[in-house]
Amino acid sequence: MKKLHILSIILVLALVLAGCSTGEQPSQAVEEKPAENSEQPVDNESKSDEFSSQILFNGSSTLAPVMASISTNFIEGFVTWDKVDASFPEKNIAIYVSAGGSGQGVKSVIDKTSDFGMVARSVKDSEKEQIPNLKEFKVGIDALTLGVNPNNPVLNVKDNLTKDEIVKIFSGEFKTWKDLDSSLPEKEIIVVTRDIGGGAHEVFQSKIMGDVQVKADAIQAPSMGALVTKIIENEYAIGYASFGVVNQNAGKVSTLMVDGVEASKENIVNGSYIIQRPLIAIYDGELTAPQQAFIDYVMSDDGMSVIESMGFVPVK
Repeated sequence: MKKLHILSIILVLALVLAGCSTGEQPSQAVEEKPAENSEQPVDNESKSDEFSSQILFNGSSTLAPVMASISTNFIEGFVTWDKVDASFPEKNIAIYVSAGGSGQGVKSVIDKTSDFGMVARSVKDSEKEQIPNLKEFKVGIDALTLGVNPNNPVLNVKDNLTKDEIVKIFSGEFKTWKDLDSSLPEKEIIVVTRDIGGGAHEVFQSKIMGDVQVKADAIQAPSMGALVTKIIENEYAIGYASFGVVNQNAGKVSTLMVDGVEASKENIVNGSYIIQRPLIAIYDGELTAPQQAFIDYVMSDDGMSVIESMGFVPVK
C-alpha cells in the first residue's frame, strides 16, 4: 500500500510537469482556474501542533514544474518523513504542486487554500498588506527574452532590438516585419504574450512598455510553455519567452538582444539585462518543521541543481 500511495503522489506531480510541458504541442493537462474551483482549503492540522505530512504549492506556471521536480526528488529520496528527520513520524511524504499563475499563487496564500504560493515576480505592496506575516523564499531568477522562430528572417538582419522598437512591435505600431526593417518581408508580426493579468506580463509592462499597452489582438498564452510553442509553430511570431523555458527548448527558439545586452546568465545576475524577475515561494506565518525541512532542501545544492538544470538561474 505504501508503494501505491507514493506512486499516486508522483503521478500528481507528473501531471504538473506535463501541464507545463514545452514540447511541440501545447499541453492541456493543467488548467488555470480561479482558486475556489481548483483548490481545497488547507487542512487546519498544517497550522497546528499536530504533524501534517502534506504540503501544498500553488501559483506560477513557470515555477510549478521546477517545484514539482524538486518535490519528486525529495519524495523518492526520503519516502517517509522520519527519513528526513528522526524526530518526525513515519508518515508518507505528500507534496502537491498546481499551476495557475503568480496572482493565483498569492491569492491561495491569502485565502489559505495552499501552504505556499509560487510567484514569478515581486510581491506587490497591496498583496503584502493582506499577508501580515509574509515570508519570501527566493529560489531563482528568470528573465524574459525576446524570442523568435529560428527561421524568422529578422535574424539575418538584426540581432538586437532597442526598447523603442520592442514597444512599437508589441503595441502594434509596427504591423509587419518590413516596418521594423525595410529589407524584411511584409509579413504580419504575430505578437505572443502571457495572459495580460499574469505576473510575466506585469514584469514586461513595467520594464519595457511603461504606459503603452500591448495591442489588443496579441495572442495571450495560458503558460510559458504554450507561449514558446506558439513561437516554435509560427515563423513570424515574437514573444517574451522565459529564459528557463527557452533553455529547455534549445535550438527551437532564438533570442534577440535588448538594447545591446544579451540575456545570458552573467548579465541576468549582474542586472545589466533588465527584463528579469525573481522566482519566489511565499508563506504566511511560521513554517512547520516539515515545511522548513522541505524549504531547506529546495535551497540546498540538490534543489539549486534542479533549478539550474531546468534552465533558470539559481540564487546560490
